[in-house]
Amino acid sequence: MRGGEALLRSTGVPRDGHEPPRGFEAMRGRPRWLIDPVSVGLWVFMGVATALFSLFLFAYVMRIAGGDAAAIAWPKQVWLSTALLALAGIAMQRAARTGPSRDEAAARRALIAGGLLAMAFIGVQLWTWSILSQAQVRLNGNPMGSFFYLLSAMHGLHVLGGLAGWAVAVHAAARGDDARAARLTRLCARYWHFLLFVWVVLFAALAGITPELAARLCGVQ
Repeated sequence: MRGGEALLRSTGVPRDGHEPPRGFEAMRGRPRWLIDPVSVGLWVFMGVATALFSLFLFAYVMRIAGGDAAAIAWPKQVWLSTALLALAGIAMQRAARTGPSRDEAAARRALIAGGLLAMAFIGVQLWTWSILSQAQVRLNGNPMGSFFYLLSAMHGLHVLGGLAGWAVAVHAAARGDDARAARLTRLCARYWHFLLFVWVVLFAALAGITPELAARLCGVQ
């Protein structure tokens, strides 16, 4: 009997013969003090990325204060891309709150929609680059244009990295691994909110900090 009980404990099957809970039910029984290393790693990564983008914004302010920068008329596609990223975050948050074990179909639809909207954001950003290039806003020349290409490219790379994690979450949901899909979806939702926050700050700085304001901030004027 003892050997049989040990076998049941090792395989995770309780004595009554019922299967252990999966998905969100299994996560509810998890001790709160148990730290998820992937979640901690994501927080650390977002902290490092925030510091990196902050340094580039400081460099942007100091560069356009030099007197050779000219304001740019931002095309409407920039606002469209911002709206798409906001919708992506909303869809991802809905997927995280719904959870595959509660409503698998709704959670999967919201998860897929979040990723597709992020892909659309990348596409509209490339469209914006094309429009600015046609308006003679080149990579070299106007510092405001140069930094827009640099910062939006860096942000786009972070979005592509998030899409890689999103693909893993979609794969886990398709395989029916509810617990893993739920955990990855929550991480994706957190990262999508971070991407939106960073993009809003970047665009606000690019559109709101004029060369004159930058010169005053740097003490040039």
